[in-house]
Amino acid sequence: MILHKGETLFRQGDSGEYLYHIKSGLFKVTRLHENGNMVLFNILYAGETVPHHSLITPKEAHGTAIALMRSEVEKIPAEDWYRELREDPKKPLEIALLLQEKVRFMQQRLDHLTVGTPAERLELLSEWLNDYSHGVQVTDLLTQEEIGQLIGVRRETINRLLRGH
Repeated sequence: MILHKGETLFRQGDSGEYLYHIKSGLFKVTRLHENGNMVLFNILYAGETVPHHSLITPKEAHGTAIALMRSEVEKIPAEDWYRELREDPKKPLEIALLLQEKVRFMQQRLDHLTVGTPAERLELLSEWLNDYSHGVQVTDLLTQEEIGQLIGVRRETINRLLRGH
């Protein structure tokens, strides 16, 4: 299936009838908290199968995934995925490798959050996203608020950094 910028892949609380293999594109994953705060907490990219927390057992979606650009996704019925997991002895290793890749991604993101200045963090985020966005600028993909959430600074700081460039 093809999703265009702004279209939703899955919503927070969805029952988990499907998993999704991202063939191309990018998605942001947001979570709405009970107090009304909307937080961007993950970026999904080509090669991933998601939701990550449902790769071995089903669980409702933790957040809402929204396309940041034109994206191609394979929709996998959860029933088929879990049956294959039970029957194919190679499937658990495939899932372990998917999870390992995401852990490495998260380690890289944490490293980026602990680098010196906000300007350096913004540069690292821009460089990382550029690898997956085919040259689309970070400001064309995410709002200043979302960029700030990803690098641990306020929107006003992002605004100041972007004006200074």
